[in-house]
Amino acid sequence: MAVVLVSGVGVAAYVAYDLSTTFTSKAVALDGGESVPPDIGAIKGGVNLLLVGSDACEPDFAAEFGDRCSDPENAGERNDTNLLLHISDSPRRVTVITFPRDLMVPIPSCIDSDGNDTSPASKQAINTTLETGGPKNGLACVARTISKLSGLDIQFAAKITWGGVMKVTDAIGGVDVCVANGITDPDTGLNLPPGTHTLQGYWALQFLRTRHGVGDGSDLGRGSNQQVYMSSLARKMVSAKVLGNPGTLLKLANTVMSNVTPSTTLTSPTLLVQIALAMKDVPLDQINFVNYPVFTDPDDPNKVVPDEDSADQLWAALAANEPIQVAGQRDDAVISATPTPTDPAADPSATTEPSATPTPGATSGPVELSKNISGQSAAQQTCSNGNGYEG
Repeated sequence: MAVVLVSGVGVAAYVAYDLSTTFTSKAVALDGGESVPPDIGAIKGGVNLLLVGSDACEPDFAAEFGDRCSDPENAGERNDTNLLLHISDSPRRVTVITFPRDLMVPIPSCIDSDGNDTSPASKQAINTTLETGGPKNGLACVARTISKLSGLDIQFAAKITWGGVMKVTDAIGGVDVCVANGITDPDTGLNLPPGTHTLQGYWALQFLRTRHGVGDGSDLGRGSNQQVYMSSLARKMVSAKVLGNPGTLLKLANTVMSNVTPSTTLTSPTLLVQIALAMKDVPLDQINFVNYPVFTDPDDPNKVVPDEDSADQLWAALAANEPIQVAGQRDDAVISATPTPTDPAADPSATTEPSATPTPGATSGPVELSKNISGQSAAQQTCSNGNGYEG
């Protein structure tokens, strides 16, 4: 659910910086005063930014989520969604890796809210790490766990709650999602007939949360379903509806900055602009959303464990800054689609096939990842493969 942050933080920072430079450009330098700093460019090197979606029960929205927020046994804050955003160095590419919340992994020792070291665990669900670190250090504990699992240095992190997702989605005027077969999910209240729907606020969140409306009801199917939303979001963010609309940009900037909890390393306005500039011109076919590869946990069929061989292939491709080709797709949750010209989800800049224009700086063909790594690029038009519409 934190995927709105991928574009939102960068755009918000860009707008804030643009307003700042407009104001200071009219300033008059006094004797002995400092001049306006020069324009900045994109951040140097690669970037690893962790995005965490929290299921915290905020007072303003708790009544919307039934037992999750009213049953004392469900108390606590969990990292419901874990996304690792990797921006490569030149040539710029963006890869967003989804780690399922049911993933069983080693949990390193973290620091809790009282400043004490927690005990490490050899095998525990990854979605417990936010609560392990507590309100003060939960985000750091999630980052430490995923850094240990991936071998990547995570420099930046941010967290957004359910309420924040609803507010940010409203700020951009909703996201168009294509639904095949329709979705009826009593757990989330979704009742979507086949077709394209513009989802905002509460219903956008419920679409991202649905498990029983798509696929096999697992978190893996939910993760793939979320990528339908993510790819559509990416296409909208670079369209005239957002980047070309100053009013929408200003509203988005204010909303994102008010609803995101960043790591201390992510609080510099200059840094945020540098990250935004690094992402600004990345082609849609070089923005990939992939699911971390897993196997069924032999100790619990409702949990999953890492497929380390397939994951190593992904980490190696990212380290070498090679273009990747996602070979797998969870057809039970996502199907390819070619919107008609009248479809409001259609975007002339996005196609179902990779761009025919080579990415600047590319020296070889894409690395075809293991079929156990499912996902899609932002250039691909896909539909949520719902389990049926009951009206």
